[in-house]
Amino acid sequence: MGEVGEARKPESAAGTEDGRRDEARLFLGANDPESANPHVALLFAGQGAQHPGMGREIRDASPAAAAVFAAADRARPGTSAQCFEGDAQELALTKNTQPCVFATDLACAAALGERGVRPACVAGFSLGELAALTFAGAMSLDQGFAVVGERARLMEQACEANPGGMVAVLKLSPEAVEVLAGEAGECWPVNYNSPQQTVVAGSPDGLARLTELVRRQGGRAMPLAVSGAFHSPAMAGATQALLPMLRGVGLAVPQADVWANATAAPYPHDVEEMAELLASQASHAVLWTDTLRGMWGRGVTTFVEVGAGHVLTGLVRRTLPEATAVSVETPAQLDEAVAAVEAARTADGAPAGDRRA
Repeated sequence: MGEVGEARKPESAAGTEDGRRDEARLFLGANDPESANPHVALLFAGQGAQHPGMGREIRDASPAAAAVFAAADRARPGTSAQCFEGDAQELALTKNTQPCVFATDLACAAALGERGVRPACVAGFSLGELAALTFAGAMSLDQGFAVVGERARLMEQACEANPGGMVAVLKLSPEAVEVLAGEAGECWPVNYNSPQQTVVAGSPDGLARLTELVRRQGGRAMPLAVSGAFHSPAMAGATQALLPMLRGVGLAVPQADVWANATAAPYPHDVEEMAELLASQASHAVLWTDTLRGMWGRGVTTFVEVGAGHVLTGLVRRTLPEATAVSVETPAQLDEAVAAVEAARTADGAPAGDRRA
């Protein structure tokens, strides 16, 4: 495999405006916004979904996906080779994981766009939120890769300064987990994944106390193979350091609604508020259950996960059993997703307007 380079520094906002428009056409298609399917949302996979060979099949089958990987290699040389040829150990390194997952997410989304799929809204889980913002035109690919790299570096620094970990709590409600985390101390619920799965981040001692409390309540606590207490106050330093970069990047108003992890609501259309919200994501909880329910309440019935794996598809099915949830990483899955989207467009009596799960 060839050498992997660092992400190139992004150009100014003015210098990337034309490129951003071209990429928006690649991702969202040349159709006007009125062509968006009001019942479809794309979900962008996050860190942890990576695996050797990810993205190769969709690259070979889709010119649009191939164009994304080519752009990824221009922004960060060697990215596609890492995705296609890197082993599990190489892909597990955060400095490699995040750009490779980012590129694969966007390649799969571009393959859908090539087939005429235009979603009403998008969301991404943790790292996936940066891919969702890039997909929607808030950042160019160059800018996105630069932000992904800096975010990973700052979060690693925060991990070194504040050692910790994460535990997934199963079989207990989020409210019960919040109470137990408060009793344990030095830990915080940070990923509200589904009604029966909440991830808690904290110090080693705090998580040990929490694990015992969960066991006594009849729940199950599973340690996660991560290097720090992500999305918690332990990452406050990363949030503070990332904000100046985001202000300088020159964010643009997204061309589709992007639902934010930290608020479970679409990003504001003020670029300063966007920068503050994206920076805060590193040290605030991922409100994934509320995000899915919010989209459902606005008429989304079909959720298409793009990128490696199918974790988010499973979370949709556990949170919204009546929804359609499919994933796209391979050509066969792409065909299935396009059929599901078409069904959502043509189904008689498809829900519209505000709803509540």
